Amino acid sequence: MSSSLYDMSLRSGGADLATAIVPLLKLLCLTVIGLLLANPTMQFIPKATFKLLSKLVFALFLPCLIFTELGESITLENFVDWWFIPVNVLVSTALGCLLGFVVVVICRPPPQLTRFTIIMTGFGNTGNLPLAVVGSVCHTKDNPFGKHCNTRGVAYVSFAQWVAVILVYTLVYHMMEPPMEYYEIVEEGAEIEIEEQRRALNDISRPLLVEAEWPGMEDKETEHSKTPFIARVFKSISGISSSAIPDLEIMAERDDGNNSPRSIRCLAEPKVVRRIRIVAEQTPLQHILQPPTIASLLAIIIGTVPQLKALFFGYDAPFSFITDSLEILGGAMVPSVMLILGGMLAEGPNESRLGLRTTIGIVVARLLVLPILGIGIVALSNKLNFLVENDAMFRFVLLLQYTSPSAILLGAIASLRGYAVSEASALLFWQHVFALFSLSFYIVIYFRIIEYI
Repeated sequence: MSSSLYDMSLRSGGADLATAIVPLLKLLCLTVIGLLLANPTMQFIPKATFKLLSKLVFALFLPCLIFTELGESITLENFVDWWFIPVNVLVSTALGCLLGFVVVVICRPPPQLTRFTIIMTGFGNTGNLPLAVVGSVCHTKDNPFGKHCNTRGVAYVSFAQWVAVILVYTLVYHMMEPPMEYYEIVEEGAEIEIEEQRRALNDISRPLLVEAEWPGMEDKETEHSKTPFIARVFKSISGISSSAIPDLEIMAERDDGNNSPRSIRCLAEPKVVRRIRIVAEQTPLQHILQPPTIASLLAIIIGTVPQLKALFFGYDAPFSFITDSLEILGGAMVPSVMLILGGMLAEGPNESRLGLRTTIGIVVARLLVLPILGIGIVALSNKLNFLVENDAMFRFVLLLQYTSPSAILLGAIASLRGYAVSEASALLFWQHVFALFSLSFYIVIYFRIIEYI
Protein backbone atom coordinates (compact mmCIF):
# COMPACT_ATOMS: atom_id res chain seq x y z
CA MET A 1 0.00 0.00 0.00
CA SER A 2 2.76 2.42 0.97
CA SER A 3 4.63 1.60 -2.27
CA SER A 4 1.50 2.32 -4.32
CA LEU A 5 1.01 5.66 -2.59
CA TYR A 6 4.68 6.50 -3.18
CA ASP A 7 4.32 5.72 -6.92
CA MET A 8 1.19 7.87 -7.13
CA SER A 9 3.05 10.68 -5.39
CA LEU A 10 5.92 10.41 -7.85
CA ARG A 11 3.57 10.46 -10.84
CA SER A 12 1.73 13.44 -9.38
CA GLY A 13 5.03 15.24 -8.81
CA GLY A 14 6.13 14.47 -12.36
CA ALA A 15 2.82 15.76 -13.71
CA ASP A 16 3.18 18.99 -11.72
CA LEU A 17 6.72 19.42 -13.03
CA ALA A 18 5.60 18.87 -16.63
CA THR A 19 2.67 21.27 -16.22
CA ALA A 20 5.06 23.96 -15.00
CA ILE A 21 7.91 23.38 -17.44
CA VAL A 22 6.04 22.75 -20.73
CA PRO A 23 4.62 26.32 -20.99
CA LEU A 24 8.13 27.74 -20.56
CA LEU A 25 9.47 25.36 -23.20
CA LYS A 26 6.85 26.69 -25.62
CA LEU A 27 7.97 30.26 -24.97
CA LEU A 28 11.60 29.19 -25.28
CA CYS A 29 10.90 27.64 -28.70
CA LEU A 30 9.29 30.87 -29.92
CA THR A 31 12.26 32.86 -28.61
CA VAL A 32 14.75 30.55 -30.33
CA ILE A 33 12.85 30.90 -33.61
CA GLY A 34 13.06 34.69 -33.28
CA LEU A 35 16.75 34.44 -32.45
CA LEU A 36 17.44 32.33 -35.55
CA LEU A 37 15.41 34.61 -37.81
CA ALA A 38 17.27 37.69 -36.54
CA ASN A 39 20.73 36.10 -36.48
CA PRO A 40 23.11 38.58 -38.15
CA THR A 41 25.00 35.81 -39.98
CA MET A 42 21.85 34.30 -41.53
CA GLN A 43 19.91 37.52 -42.17
CA PHE A 44 16.57 35.77 -42.71
CA ILE A 45 14.63 38.78 -41.41
CA PRO A 46 16.18 42.27 -41.16
CA LYS A 47 16.18 44.28 -37.97
CA ALA A 48 13.68 46.76 -39.46
CA THR A 49 11.07 43.98 -39.66
CA PHE A 50 11.36 43.26 -35.94
CA LYS A 51 10.97 46.98 -35.23
CA LEU A 52 7.81 46.99 -37.35
CA LEU A 53 6.54 43.93 -35.48
CA SER A 54 7.19 45.66 -32.14
CA LYS A 55 5.10 48.61 -33.34
CA LEU A 56 2.26 46.24 -34.25
CA VAL A 57 2.42 44.66 -30.79
CA PHE A 58 2.48 48.04 -29.09
CA ALA A 59 -0.27 49.71 -31.12
CA LEU A 60 -2.51 46.80 -32.14
CA PHE A 61 -2.01 43.27 -30.77
CA LEU A 62 -1.52 44.17 -27.08
CA PRO A 63 -4.41 46.70 -26.90
CA CYS A 64 -6.74 44.20 -28.59
CA LEU A 65 -5.79 41.44 -26.13
CA ILE A 66 -6.20 43.74 -23.12
CA PHE A 67 -9.57 45.09 -24.24
CA THR A 68 -11.16 41.73 -25.03
CA GLU A 69 -9.95 39.83 -21.97
CA LEU A 70 -10.11 42.59 -19.33
CA GLY A 71 -13.43 43.93 -20.60
CA GLU A 72 -15.02 40.49 -20.45
CA SER A 73 -13.74 39.68 -16.95
CA ILE A 74 -14.09 42.92 -15.04
CA THR A 75 -17.24 44.05 -13.27
CA LEU A 76 -17.89 46.80 -10.75
CA GLU A 77 -17.61 44.21 -7.97
CA ASN A 78 -14.33 42.85 -9.38
CA PHE A 79 -12.96 46.35 -9.68
CA VAL A 80 -13.22 46.63 -5.89
CA ASP A 81 -12.11 43.06 -5.17
CA TRP A 82 -8.93 43.38 -7.28
CA TRP A 83 -7.56 46.37 -5.36
CA PHE A 84 -4.50 44.46 -4.15
CA ILE A 85 -3.19 43.90 -7.72
CA PRO A 86 -2.02 47.54 -8.25
CA VAL A 87 -0.95 47.75 -4.59
CA ASN A 88 1.22 44.67 -5.13
CA VAL A 89 2.96 46.46 -8.01
CA LEU A 90 3.89 49.27 -5.62
CA VAL A 91 5.05 46.81 -2.94
CA SER A 92 7.15 44.76 -5.37
CA THR A 93 8.71 47.94 -6.77
CA ALA A 94 9.54 49.27 -3.31
CA LEU A 95 11.12 45.95 -2.27
CA GLY A 96 13.03 45.81 -5.55
CA CYS A 97 14.41 49.32 -5.04
CA LEU A 98 15.43 48.37 -1.49
CA LEU A 99 17.28 45.35 -2.89
CA GLY A 100 18.85 47.65 -5.47
CA PHE A 101 20.19 49.85 -2.67
CA VAL A 102 21.63 46.74 -1.02
CA VAL A 103 23.31 45.84 -4.34
CA VAL A 104 24.80 49.34 -4.49
CA VAL A 105 26.20 49.01 -0.95
CA ILE A 106 27.64 45.52 -1.55
CA CYS A 107 28.77 45.71 -5.19
CA ARG A 108 29.75 49.40 -5.36
CA PRO A 109 28.96 50.27 -8.98
CA PRO A 110 30.47 53.42 -10.54
CA PRO A 111 28.99 56.45 -8.72
CA GLN A 112 27.24 57.75 -11.84
CA LEU A 113 25.35 54.43 -12.14
CA THR A 114 24.04 54.26 -8.56
CA ARG A 115 20.51 55.40 -9.46
CA PHE A 116 20.56 53.17 -12.53
CA THR A 117 21.36 50.12 -10.37
CA ILE A 118 18.44 50.83 -8.03
CA ILE A 119 16.00 51.41 -10.89
CA MET A 120 16.96 48.28 -12.83
CA THR A 121 16.58 46.16 -9.70
CA GLY A 122 13.30 47.72 -8.63
CA PHE A 123 11.12 47.97 -11.74
CA GLY A 124 10.06 44.66 -13.25
CA ASN A 125 8.21 43.67 -16.40
CA THR A 126 4.52 43.71 -15.41
CA GLY A 127 3.13 43.57 -18.94
CA ASN A 128 4.31 41.67 -22.00
CA LEU A 129 6.29 38.88 -20.35
CA PRO A 130 3.67 37.99 -17.68
CA LEU A 131 1.03 38.02 -20.43
CA ALA A 132 3.15 35.62 -22.46
CA VAL A 133 3.66 33.32 -19.44
CA VAL A 134 -0.06 33.34 -18.61
CA GLY A 135 -1.01 32.69 -22.23
CA SER A 136 1.40 29.78 -22.50
CA VAL A 137 0.36 28.26 -19.16
CA CYS A 138 -3.32 28.50 -20.05
CA HIS A 139 -2.68 26.98 -23.48
CA THR A 140 -1.85 23.73 -21.69
CA LYS A 141 -4.87 21.41 -21.47
CA ASP A 142 -4.27 20.29 -17.89
CA ASN A 143 -3.38 23.70 -16.46
CA PRO A 144 -4.21 24.10 -12.74
CA PHE A 145 -6.27 27.29 -13.16
CA GLY A 146 -9.51 26.03 -14.64
CA LYS A 147 -11.65 26.71 -17.67
CA HIS A 148 -11.37 30.52 -17.87
CA CYS A 149 -7.64 30.53 -17.19
CA ASN A 150 -6.52 32.86 -19.99
CA THR A 151 -9.34 35.39 -19.62
CA ARG A 152 -8.77 35.83 -15.89
CA GLY A 153 -5.00 35.78 -16.16
CA VAL A 154 -4.85 38.44 -18.87
CA ALA A 155 -7.40 40.53 -16.96
CA TYR A 156 -5.31 40.45 -13.78
CA VAL A 157 -2.07 41.33 -15.60
CA SER A 158 -3.77 44.12 -17.55
CA PHE A 159 -5.30 45.57 -14.40
CA ALA A 160 -1.78 46.05 -12.99
CA GLN A 161 -0.30 47.76 -16.02
CA TRP A 162 -1.66 51.26 -15.51
CA VAL A 163 0.16 51.59 -12.16
CA ALA A 164 3.46 50.44 -13.67
CA VAL A 165 3.07 52.85 -16.61
CA ILE A 166 2.44 55.82 -14.30
CA LEU A 167 5.52 54.93 -12.24
CA VAL A 168 7.71 54.65 -15.34
CA TYR A 169 6.64 57.95 -16.92
CA THR A 170 6.91 59.92 -13.67
CA LEU A 171 9.32 58.50 -11.08
CA VAL A 172 11.58 56.50 -13.41
CA TYR A 173 11.68 59.23 -16.05
CA HIS A 174 13.15 61.72 -13.58
CA MET A 175 15.39 59.20 -11.80
CA MET A 176 16.97 58.33 -15.14
CA GLU A 177 18.14 61.87 -15.89
CA PRO A 178 21.94 62.18 -16.33
CA PRO A 179 23.67 62.78 -12.98
CA MET A 180 24.65 66.43 -12.57
CA GLU A 181 28.12 65.57 -11.25
CA TYR A 182 29.00 63.62 -14.40
CA TYR A 183 27.14 65.66 -16.99
CA GLU A 184 29.57 67.31 -19.36
CA ILE A 185 29.05 71.06 -19.29
CA VAL A 186 30.28 72.63 -22.50
CA GLU A 187 29.61 75.78 -24.43
CA GLU A 188 26.19 75.98 -26.03
CA GLY A 189 27.38 75.54 -29.62
CA ALA A 190 29.54 72.52 -28.79
CA GLU A 191 26.73 70.98 -26.76
CA ILE A 192 24.34 71.23 -29.72
CA GLU A 193 26.93 69.66 -32.01
CA ILE A 194 27.51 66.77 -29.60
CA GLU A 195 23.75 66.23 -29.33
CA GLU A 196 23.34 66.14 -33.12
CA GLN A 197 26.13 63.58 -33.44
CA ARG A 198 24.55 61.47 -30.70
CA ARG A 199 21.14 61.51 -32.40
CA ALA A 200 22.64 60.56 -35.74
CA LEU A 201 24.45 57.63 -34.14
CA ASN A 202 21.24 56.53 -32.37
CA ASP A 203 19.23 56.67 -35.60
CA ILE A 204 21.71 54.37 -37.32
CA SER A 205 22.39 51.79 -34.63
CA ARG A 206 19.68 52.08 -31.99
CA PRO A 207 19.33 48.62 -30.39
CA LEU A 208 16.00 46.85 -30.79
CA LEU A 209 16.09 46.23 -27.05
CA VAL A 210 15.74 49.91 -26.13
CA GLU A 211 12.61 50.57 -28.20
CA ALA A 212 10.77 47.25 -28.27
CA GLU A 213 8.09 48.45 -25.82
CA TRP A 214 8.07 52.10 -26.89
CA PRO A 215 8.41 52.27 -30.70
CA GLY A 216 9.15 55.71 -32.10
CA MET A 217 10.31 57.03 -28.74
CA GLU A 218 13.04 59.03 -30.51
CA ASP A 219 10.25 61.41 -31.62
CA LYS A 220 9.34 62.12 -27.99
CA GLU A 221 12.60 63.86 -27.13
CA THR A 222 12.42 67.40 -25.78
CA GLU A 223 15.11 70.00 -25.19
CA HIS A 224 15.46 68.79 -21.59
CA SER A 225 15.25 65.00 -22.17
CA LYS A 226 19.00 64.43 -22.08
CA THR A 227 19.91 67.01 -19.44
CA PRO A 228 19.98 66.90 -15.61
CA PHE A 229 16.88 69.11 -15.54
CA ILE A 230 15.85 68.62 -11.90
CA ALA A 231 19.39 69.25 -10.68
CA ARG A 232 19.52 72.45 -12.71
CA VAL A 233 16.20 73.64 -11.31
CA PHE A 234 16.85 72.83 -7.66
CA LYS A 235 20.55 73.65 -7.43
CA SER A 236 22.52 76.78 -8.11
CA ILE A 237 25.50 75.52 -10.06
CA SER A 238 28.14 77.81 -11.41
CA GLY A 239 28.86 77.59 -15.10
CA ILE A 240 25.29 76.69 -16.09
CA SER A 241 23.42 79.12 -18.24
CA SER A 242 20.22 80.21 -16.52
CA SER A 243 18.47 80.13 -19.89
CA ALA A 244 18.57 76.33 -19.61
CA ILE A 245 16.01 76.62 -16.80
CA PRO A 246 12.56 77.83 -17.87
CA ASP A 247 11.95 79.40 -14.46
CA LEU A 248 11.03 83.05 -14.65
CA GLU A 249 11.42 83.54 -10.94
CA ILE A 250 14.95 82.13 -10.86
CA MET A 251 15.91 84.25 -13.84
CA ALA A 252 14.35 87.29 -12.23
CA GLU A 253 16.19 86.73 -8.98
CA ARG A 254 19.54 87.28 -10.64
CA ASP A 255 21.00 90.55 -9.47
CA ASP A 256 21.24 92.34 -12.82
CA GLY A 257 20.42 95.79 -11.47
CA ASN A 258 17.09 96.14 -13.28
CA ASN A 259 14.73 94.03 -11.17
CA SER A 260 13.99 93.78 -7.49
CA PRO A 261 14.13 90.14 -6.49
CA ARG A 262 12.34 90.89 -3.22
CA SER A 263 9.32 92.53 -4.89
CA ILE A 264 9.00 89.74 -7.47
CA ARG A 265 9.30 87.09 -4.74
CA CYS A 266 6.45 88.74 -2.78
CA LEU A 267 4.09 88.61 -5.75
CA ALA A 268 5.09 85.17 -6.99
CA GLU A 269 4.24 81.76 -5.61
CA PRO A 270 6.73 80.19 -3.14
CA LYS A 271 10.04 79.25 -4.73
CA VAL A 272 9.84 75.53 -3.87
CA VAL A 273 6.26 75.28 -5.16
CA ARG A 274 7.24 76.99 -8.39
CA ARG A 275 10.20 74.69 -8.94
CA ILE A 276 8.05 71.62 -8.28
CA ARG A 277 5.53 72.93 -10.81
CA ILE A 278 8.27 73.45 -13.39
CA VAL A 279 9.46 69.86 -12.92
CA ALA A 280 5.87 68.60 -13.16
CA GLU A 281 5.43 70.48 -16.44
CA GLN A 282 8.45 68.64 -17.82
CA THR A 283 7.08 65.24 -16.73
CA PRO A 284 5.86 63.39 -19.85
CA LEU A 285 2.39 62.60 -18.48
CA GLN A 286 1.02 62.69 -22.02
CA HIS A 287 2.95 59.47 -22.75
CA ILE A 288 0.91 57.59 -20.14
CA LEU A 289 -2.04 57.48 -22.55
CA GLN A 290 -0.43 54.97 -24.88
CA PRO A 291 -2.57 52.42 -26.82
CA PRO A 292 -2.31 49.66 -24.14
CA THR A 293 -3.29 52.10 -21.38
CA ILE A 294 -6.19 53.46 -23.42
CA ALA A 295 -7.36 49.89 -24.06
CA SER A 296 -7.23 49.18 -20.30
CA LEU A 297 -9.27 52.28 -19.48
CA LEU A 298 -11.88 51.49 -22.15
CA ALA A 299 -12.13 47.89 -20.94
CA ILE A 300 -12.62 49.02 -17.33
CA ILE A 301 -15.27 51.59 -18.30
CA ILE A 302 -17.21 49.22 -20.55
CA GLY A 303 -16.79 46.22 -18.23
CA THR A 304 -18.03 48.03 -15.12
CA VAL A 305 -21.14 49.47 -16.83
CA PRO A 306 -23.58 46.56 -17.42
CA GLN A 307 -25.46 48.34 -20.23
CA LEU A 308 -22.24 48.96 -22.18
CA LYS A 309 -20.88 45.49 -21.46
CA ALA A 310 -24.03 43.90 -22.88
CA LEU A 311 -23.36 45.66 -26.18
CA PHE A 312 -19.84 44.23 -26.67
CA PHE A 313 -19.53 41.00 -24.70
CA GLY A 314 -21.66 37.88 -24.83
CA TYR A 315 -22.99 35.61 -27.58
CA ASP A 316 -26.01 37.84 -28.24
CA ALA A 317 -24.17 41.17 -27.99
CA PRO A 318 -24.95 43.52 -30.93
CA PHE A 319 -21.27 44.44 -31.35
CA SER A 320 -19.83 41.02 -30.60
CA PHE A 321 -18.40 40.94 -34.12
CA ILE A 322 -16.08 43.80 -33.07
CA THR A 323 -14.81 42.02 -29.97
CA ASP A 324 -14.42 38.77 -31.95
CA SER A 325 -12.28 40.59 -34.52
CA LEU A 326 -10.18 42.19 -31.77
CA GLU A 327 -9.78 38.79 -30.10
CA ILE A 328 -8.36 37.33 -33.31
CA LEU A 329 -5.81 40.15 -33.48
CA GLY A 330 -5.01 39.80 -29.78
CA GLY A 331 -4.10 36.16 -30.34
CA ALA A 332 -0.99 37.30 -32.21
CA MET A 333 0.41 39.12 -29.18
CA VAL A 334 2.18 36.26 -27.36
CA PRO A 335 4.01 34.74 -30.35
CA SER A 336 4.97 38.21 -31.61
CA VAL A 337 6.39 39.25 -28.23
CA MET A 338 8.51 36.12 -27.96
CA LEU A 339 9.79 36.49 -31.53
CA ILE A 340 10.77 40.08 -30.73
CA LEU A 341 12.55 38.88 -27.59
CA GLY A 342 14.49 36.43 -29.76
CA GLY A 343 15.41 39.30 -32.07
CA MET A 344 16.69 41.29 -29.10
CA LEU A 345 18.83 38.44 -27.82
CA ALA A 346 20.26 37.95 -31.32
CA GLU A 347 21.82 41.41 -31.07
CA GLY A 348 23.89 40.25 -28.10
CA PRO A 349 24.93 42.35 -25.09
CA ASN A 350 26.41 45.81 -25.51
CA GLU A 351 29.54 47.00 -23.73
CA SER A 352 28.83 48.08 -20.17
CA ARG A 353 30.65 50.11 -17.56
CA LEU A 354 28.46 48.63 -14.83
CA GLY A 355 30.96 45.92 -13.95
CA LEU A 356 30.57 42.16 -13.66
CA ARG A 357 30.01 42.19 -9.89
CA THR A 358 27.15 44.71 -10.06
CA THR A 359 25.58 42.95 -13.05
CA ILE A 360 25.56 39.65 -11.15
CA GLY A 361 24.24 41.44 -8.07
CA ILE A 362 21.27 42.91 -9.96
CA VAL A 363 20.47 39.60 -11.66
CA VAL A 364 20.60 37.68 -8.36
CA ALA A 365 18.57 40.31 -6.47
CA ARG A 366 15.92 40.67 -9.18
CA LEU A 367 15.54 37.06 -10.33
CA LEU A 368 16.38 34.99 -7.24
CA VAL A 369 15.96 37.01 -4.03
CA LEU A 370 12.91 39.15 -4.89
CA PRO A 371 10.66 36.13 -5.75
CA ILE A 372 11.37 34.67 -2.29
CA LEU A 373 10.24 37.93 -0.70
CA GLY A 374 7.23 37.88 -3.03
CA ILE A 375 6.13 34.48 -1.73
CA GLY A 376 6.21 35.89 1.81
CA ILE A 377 4.26 39.02 0.83
CA VAL A 378 1.54 37.07 -1.00
CA ALA A 379 1.24 34.54 1.86
CA LEU A 380 0.97 37.37 4.42
CA SER A 381 -1.62 39.16 2.26
CA ASN A 382 -3.68 35.99 2.12
CA LYS A 383 -3.55 35.71 5.93
CA LEU A 384 -4.83 39.30 6.14
CA ASN A 385 -7.68 38.47 3.69
CA PHE A 386 -6.43 40.93 1.06
CA LEU A 387 -6.72 38.41 -1.80
CA VAL A 388 -9.65 37.02 -3.77
CA GLU A 389 -10.66 33.76 -2.10
CA ASN A 390 -10.03 30.43 -3.83
CA ASP A 391 -8.51 32.04 -6.92
CA ALA A 392 -5.17 30.42 -7.79
CA MET A 393 -4.69 32.58 -10.89
CA PHE A 394 -4.98 35.74 -8.78
CA ARG A 395 -2.11 34.54 -6.59
CA PHE A 396 -0.08 33.34 -9.58
CA VAL A 397 -0.20 36.77 -11.24
CA LEU A 398 0.80 38.46 -7.97
CA LEU A 399 3.79 36.13 -7.70
CA LEU A 400 4.79 36.77 -11.34
CA GLN A 401 5.12 40.48 -10.51
CA TYR A 402 8.07 39.55 -8.27
CA THR A 403 9.58 37.02 -10.69
CA SER A 404 9.91 38.86 -14.00
CA PRO A 405 13.16 40.54 -15.15
CA SER A 406 13.51 44.30 -15.40
CA ALA A 407 11.03 46.07 -17.65
CA ILE A 408 12.23 46.41 -21.24
CA LEU A 409 10.63 49.87 -21.22
CA LEU A 410 13.50 50.99 -18.95
CA GLY A 411 15.80 50.63 -21.97
CA ALA A 412 13.64 53.07 -23.90
CA ILE A 413 13.65 55.56 -21.00
CA ALA A 414 17.44 55.26 -20.74
CA SER A 415 17.76 56.02 -24.43
CA LEU A 416 15.34 58.94 -24.19
CA ARG A 417 17.28 60.46 -21.26
CA GLY A 418 20.71 59.62 -22.70
CA TYR A 419 21.67 57.88 -19.45
CA ALA A 420 23.35 54.45 -19.27
CA VAL A 421 21.94 53.27 -22.61
CA SER A 422 24.59 50.60 -23.23
CA GLU A 423 24.39 49.45 -19.62
CA ALA A 424 20.60 49.10 -19.84
CA SER A 425 20.83 47.12 -23.06
CA ALA A 426 23.50 44.77 -21.67
CA LEU A 427 21.73 44.26 -18.36
CA LEU A 428 18.36 43.57 -19.99
CA PHE A 429 20.04 41.04 -22.27
CA TRP A 430 21.60 39.08 -19.41
CA GLN A 431 18.49 39.29 -17.25
CA HIS A 432 16.28 37.85 -19.99
CA VAL A 433 18.78 35.06 -20.66
CA PHE A 434 18.85 33.99 -17.01
CA ALA A 435 15.10 34.63 -16.58
CA LEU A 436 14.43 31.63 -18.81
CA PHE A 437 15.90 29.46 -16.04
CA SER A 438 14.69 31.41 -12.98
CA LEU A 439 11.12 31.59 -14.30
CA SER A 440 11.08 27.84 -14.86
CA PHE A 441 12.41 27.21 -11.37
CA TYR A 442 9.96 29.48 -9.60
CA ILE A 443 6.91 28.49 -11.64
CA VAL A 444 7.51 24.89 -10.53
CA ILE A 445 7.61 26.15 -6.93
CA TYR A 446 4.49 28.29 -7.41
CA PHE A 447 2.50 25.36 -8.80
CA ARG A 448 3.48 23.33 -5.74
CA ILE A 449 2.65 25.95 -3.09
CA ILE A 450 -0.10 28.07 -4.66
CA GLU A 451 -2.91 26.15 -3.00
CA TYR A 452 -1.35 26.79 0.42
CA ILE A 453 -0.87 30.56 0.17
